[in-house]
Amino acid sequence: MSPNEPSLSSSPPSSSLQEGPSSSSTTTTTSTTCNTTNNNNNNNHATSKLLDVILKPKYVLDAPHPCLAPTIAPSSTEATTTSSNTTTTTNHQKTNRHKQNVKNSQKRSRETTLSDLKMCKQLMVGNQCPFGDNCKYSHDIKELLSMRQDDIPGVKGGCPHYRIHGKCPYGIACRVGGEHLNLATGENLPRQVKTEREEEGDATHQQHPPPHVMNNLDYSVLVSLRKKKYPFVCQRHVRGTSKSKQNHDVNNTTDSNSNSNSNSNGNSDTVEEELKHQNDNVHVEEHGQDDVKQEEPTAPTARSTSTTLKTTTTDQAMDLSPLPKMKKLIDFRNKVYVAPLTTVGNLPFRRVMKRYGADITCGEMAVAFNLLQGKAGEWALLKRHKDEDVFGIQIAAPHGDVYERISELIKNENIEIDFLDMNLGCPIDVICKTGAGARLMQRDHNLRDAIKGMGKHLSCPITVKIRTGWDENKPFAHNLVPKIQKWAMGNVGAVMVHGRSRLQRYSKLADWDYIQKVANSQSCDLERLPIIGNGDIFSYVDYEEKVLGHEALSPTAMIGRGALIKPWLPTEIKERRHWDISATERLDILKDFVSFGLEHWGSDTHGVNTTRRFLLEWLSFLCRYVPVGLLEESSIPQQMNQRPPRFMCGRSDLETLMMSGNSADWIKISEMLLGPVGEGFEFQPKHKATSYK
Repeated sequence: MSPNEPSLSSSPPSSSLQEGPSSSSTTTTTSTTCNTTNNNNNNNHATSKLLDVILKPKYVLDAPHPCLAPTIAPSSTEATTTSSNTTTTTNHQKTNRHKQNVKNSQKRSRETTLSDLKMCKQLMVGNQCPFGDNCKYSHDIKELLSMRQDDIPGVKGGCPHYRIHGKCPYGIACRVGGEHLNLATGENLPRQVKTEREEEGDATHQQHPPPHVMNNLDYSVLVSLRKKKYPFVCQRHVRGTSKSKQNHDVNNTTDSNSNSNSNSNGNSDTVEEELKHQNDNVHVEEHGQDDVKQEEPTAPTARSTSTTLKTTTTDQAMDLSPLPKMKKLIDFRNKVYVAPLTTVGNLPFRRVMKRYGADITCGEMAVAFNLLQGKAGEWALLKRHKDEDVFGIQIAAPHGDVYERISELIKNENIEIDFLDMNLGCPIDVICKTGAGARLMQRDHNLRDAIKGMGKHLSCPITVKIRTGWDENKPFAHNLVPKIQKWAMGNVGAVMVHGRSRLQRYSKLADWDYIQKVANSQSCDLERLPIIGNGDIFSYVDYEEKVLGHEALSPTAMIGRGALIKPWLPTEIKERRHWDISATERLDILKDFVSFGLEHWGSDTHGVNTTRRFLLEWLSFLCRYVPVGLLEESSIPQQMNQRPPRFMCGRSDLETLMMSGNSADWIKISEMLLGPVGEGFEFQPKHKATSYK
């Protein structure tokens, strides 16, 4: 078989990811010419309509499969009311969408757990209560054991905390605690855990074992950020204020100077006041205004000249200034990079991706203002597992000084990252209205200040994630990248270009020809930056045609939605095959995610509910995958813009269940892994893609 022909394999990935199909797996050849023609047609940017994927006739049905949950259709009265409301509120569509987002973001109701009861927490985890009989919480172990829920069966590896650390911190509240609990007495049994280095006799490792999860910010730092007492070096510079505000600042210059010592941290302004004073129109920069004119110095006198020469000679002889910091470069070439993914791109998901061949991972987008306010939930997005050998974080901020303050925190608090990604591509209205995300692409001065400011503090490179522009008809990324190249000064390691505009979001195909144009727009007189393309990579054929087919681009497979739908995609790209993965193997992937989730979010009821929520969010993407064995040869591989028929079935009931787009079926899958849900439990995905209907 020719090495250019794709292979269909149902075998698991080999230990060494090498190019070429595996000789031990059962393969079925398909027509490369047909695939190439199909991909070239789909890669045409003008053709953006949704195409139907063609299934074999025996897998196409006329009605839903009996194993699926019934779909509840809205009544005629509800449909009439909805249509009338849509007609009357056309002019207030944005307002209604904002209200709906606020409603969806409200705190979900949760069930009462053992952790919520007035039971002594020390007693629950197996420790001795320091207050004894004077403790205001109950010490009735029998009552606590009688209220304990049954263990969740079938969790892979049992309690992850007991397996890794030797003792579970949740004690009686652990939902998988059968192996470390004495259910008669409630005792939380510990066990001794030895690592490989401990068995070799490494005494240092025994005293200070390396953490499994890094980048845990100290609580005292969070408190100082919340109280605005963190000793930042960079001062706040609120630009874009109105003229009356500027005149008011000039009149109060004396007062501000007298109070400079008390406000040296520059944290007095709240985020709400800062966002209120922003003016988007002032921040939009015109081309050709990057250079600031300076006044020409007057000619010095003879005496001043001689003094200057002596001073210069002395400074040259006694130059004690520190050398510039060397950046730790990252080679993105020939690697699979999992792009930052909001909500679903959490730490357990990234661990799954590492198991299936991902080389580089990046945390979810973190909002800089929330980080500077000391919000623990936002700082949790920066956590890194020890398995992530090349890891970066993505920050969204509107101003250069905000980025510089974040870089100060990263340096001072020893946040372990390999690169920092600047988010200039987020299309969400809430982010863009603050001047961050895709809006920052239109603010040259802010972007320049951010790159130069972070370069003073970070020892790792900076990457910049951008889109083609704001509007599809007026792309300007080819004008922005040469400016970034000019401002880089050795600080920028790569530029990631998403082949869509901000207004397009994800509803149309990525324009890879324009990404090639962006890469070729760089100046030959300066050091060229690696340009990494992003958009619609769903198979190794897409990677070879869209990335390797454009010579100016870095040979990096940057995957986003493709990783959510096919987490085994890195293996397909490296082994150059279409993996016909079975439903049982896909269920094993979900079992790994559940085990990682209970380890990360906790094995008590709160942790189980959190793990279930993110599992359901992921299942809303996993259901879009159509197994290779169900497709006609002309539809192999499945494209990102192709959609399956409304009614279809798989080769087993489990495979049919995994292809269902009904949230009730996703809940059924979660019950197979995390036990039954509470009465009246419902789920609606947070991200409803307009490109998938």
